[in-house]
Amino acid sequence: MKFTVNQIAQLLGGMVEGSGDEEVSTLSKIEEAQKGSISFLSNLKYEQHLYSTQASAVIVAKNFQPKKSFSTSLIRVEDPYTSFTVLLEEYHKILSFQKSGVEEPAFMAEGVSTGNGIYRGAFSYIGKGCKIGNNVKIYPQAYIGENVEVGDNTIILAGVKVYPNTRIGSNCTLHAGAVIGSDGFGFAPQANGSYKTIPQLGNVVLEDWVSIGANATIDCATLGSTVIRRGVKIDNLVQIAHNVEIGKNTVIAAQSGIAGSAKIGESCILAGQVGVVGHLEIASKTTVAAQAGVGKSIKEEGKILIGSPAFERGPYMKSYALFRNLPDLNKRVKELEEKIINLRSSDSE
Repeated sequence: MKFTVNQIAQLLGGMVEGSGDEEVSTLSKIEEAQKGSISFLSNLKYEQHLYSTQASAVIVAKNFQPKKSFSTSLIRVEDPYTSFTVLLEEYHKILSFQKSGVEEPAFMAEGVSTGNGIYRGAFSYIGKGCKIGNNVKIYPQAYIGENVEVGDNTIILAGVKVYPNTRIGSNCTLHAGAVIGSDGFGFAPQANGSYKTIPQLGNVVLEDWVSIGANATIDCATLGSTVIRRGVKIDNLVQIAHNVEIGKNTVIAAQSGIAGSAKIGESCILAGQVGVVGHLEIASKTTVAAQAGVGKSIKEEGKILIGSPAFERGPYMKSYALFRNLPDLNKRVKELEEKIINLRSSDSE
């Protein structure tokens, strides 16, 4: 699929410097770009590549002043990095939504309502009573249980498992192997040391613009709903337990785990391998550093937590500085002890 430089500039709200009629069909790094591709220059340490690139167009900042001559067309925008991200998103949409129709064999039960432009890949399964919106793409071997609702423009990639009664919003992406709605980890200890299974009767709700990474798991609620709010981005291999609520636009990196009934605020960042204890609350705009363990509620917004158990970054860094110097401090204490002993010996004489 090809677009002119002028069309791309219009999409990005930019101004063209050079030929706007050049055609672009691919996106490339500036140092690797060839004719027919578009790139961007945001970090000026790559500026030298602008003067040798073969790209048909390069996205640059409005105030960028080149130091040498160049052969490519420029698209001037406020923020080249953000604009190139927008372009990547649009390009990805074009590729993702090209598929349509039904590949056989594919199964769809009775009582399913579907919108226009959907795609059902081979060996996909859609259970009774489902409601599938417009332009939804369901890739091969995806399973969608009974009474699931899927909003418009959502992509369910290969091997995804969506349990019954799940609600998925519009413009969501569920990557390969994700499991949505599996039983929460609910077991009641018995007097004889065994555990009695607590039925998990709730569901999962994913609001609009949610992204779920490959092999991530979101458990259904015991009662009510496990809720992932609008704009949340969850990385690969993340575990979200039953009755958890994740606030809108929060980002959770790989191998993190959120225990049952925890509530995470809006616009939080949980880095890789973060652990969150159940039944606590984390205030909005909190950042939790990699491998940190959060064991108590965080009430104040905007904190940066680090360590396990996690606590505020400032006190942690001071404590860590002392910890690193412990061998030296220990040596100095012993030296002082020896001096004191020697002084006492001298006084006794």
